[in-house]
Amino acid sequence: MSEGKQTSAGKQTSAEGSQHRDGRDPSGSSKRRPPRREWNRRTENSPGPVRAGGPANSPGPVRAGGPAKSAGTARAAGPSKSLKDGVCPISRKCGGCDYQGIEYEKQLQKKEAHIRFLLKDAVKTIHPILGMKDPLHYRCKVHAAFDHDGKGNPISGIYEKNSHIVVPMDSCMIEDENADAIIVSIRNLLRSFKIRTYDEDTGYGLLRHVLVRKGYATGQYLVVLVVTSPVFPGKNNFVKALRKEHPEITSIVLNINDLDTSMVLGERNIPIYGPGSITDELCGHKFRISPNSFYQVNPAQTEILYRKVLQYADLTGKEEVLDAYCGTGTIGIIASDKAGHVTGVELNKDALRDAVSNARGEKIRNIDFICDDAGDYLSSLNGLLDIGQKAAMPDVIIMDPPRTGSTPAFIKAAALSGAKTIVYVSCGPDTLARDLDLFEELGYEALEAQPCDLFPYTAHCEVVVRLRRFG
Repeated sequence: MSEGKQTSAGKQTSAEGSQHRDGRDPSGSSKRRPPRREWNRRTENSPGPVRAGGPANSPGPVRAGGPAKSAGTARAAGPSKSLKDGVCPISRKCGGCDYQGIEYEKQLQKKEAHIRFLLKDAVKTIHPILGMKDPLHYRCKVHAAFDHDGKGNPISGIYEKNSHIVVPMDSCMIEDENADAIIVSIRNLLRSFKIRTYDEDTGYGLLRHVLVRKGYATGQYLVVLVVTSPVFPGKNNFVKALRKEHPEITSIVLNINDLDTSMVLGERNIPIYGPGSITDELCGHKFRISPNSFYQVNPAQTEILYRKVLQYADLTGKEEVLDAYCGTGTIGIIASDKAGHVTGVELNKDALRDAVSNARGEKIRNIDFICDDAGDYLSSLNGLLDIGQKAAMPDVIIMDPPRTGSTPAFIKAAALSGAKTIVYVSCGPDTLARDLDLFEELGYEALEAQPCDLFPYTAHCEVVVRLRRFG
């Protein structure tokens, strides 16, 4: 999956495991396959717009760090005719939605056809795509860039595609409506509190970005004000004024980003209202969401996706499960209900800290988390067996890599582990097809695939694949 997830991994300290197998096809099958795709370096892509909005008289797109340099349509402040017709008036500038003006059923057809084309030679059975009942306003994580126009009026909105030009925008058809309204309220409060938006050219100004996160099941809202300094004028009165308009806000955080960088969030978070995080519920478990946490932007559809993952894992309560690329531990924690033991492996320390916190909060005792690279972790397990020591080898591997897919090192180590079942959760079907080629060479067949649409109006699609060891 996307949204900031990193590669993961770990080093093993546990015992008891299954016998080491060589990961090759015992049947000696040598099916002809297309040439294997190339592995690219990992990137972190996040489907959906990077957003922004402005005053009614805003002159058009505004460069981050300065006044407007070009004219044109600027804002989507209300239900314009084109928005009513299902087409966002700034879609060409934004670039976040690939399928503007296309009926949702046709979007699903296009995505399913693409998945079938990519996987037709790699997977035995491809099931019909699982779409959303309501494909609008599904994003529970909303970001706005802040700047000012030529008259000094604060604006908020999206970055124009492939640029730092801010396109003013008040609402987006795929973002949570209340989160959009909170951002507009923040912008409207700036002048009365004499808060300047940040200018990238001069380095002057306080407010750079606003991030709003929603707990889909709980209705809680976290507001993150990305600022250049921890000194926020009249912060107590600002909080009071904002919560008067939006009492649903349960936490407000100052995120300090004083670097000359294109990164949105800094590393330091200062809660100025509430605990500095919110809670959401997914598949019967509670998860803590902090400003920097990885958490799926479409929880409603994520629950459907994860239930399919558990179905493919086919756990009986005895299995040793490896949750590779585990992020904040959502899949592993959910799988712990039906597994004997789960090991979550993740390279991102911040994500792993949230994973440990989530498991402790749920009082789950059959799950452990390790900070390392997933391929290195599995290789270390295989190495223990090679020298005759015991190791908790996985019976089932659940892997959820970034959009750029897994690596040959991890796939080879997974095959050598001898896991009987591998469940591959992919947000990049092209790299999935590439990875399935190598899995087949190393003794695994892809039995079935389930596409699931987590990102309506974009070209992105999640796919879950069940792989079984030959023989």
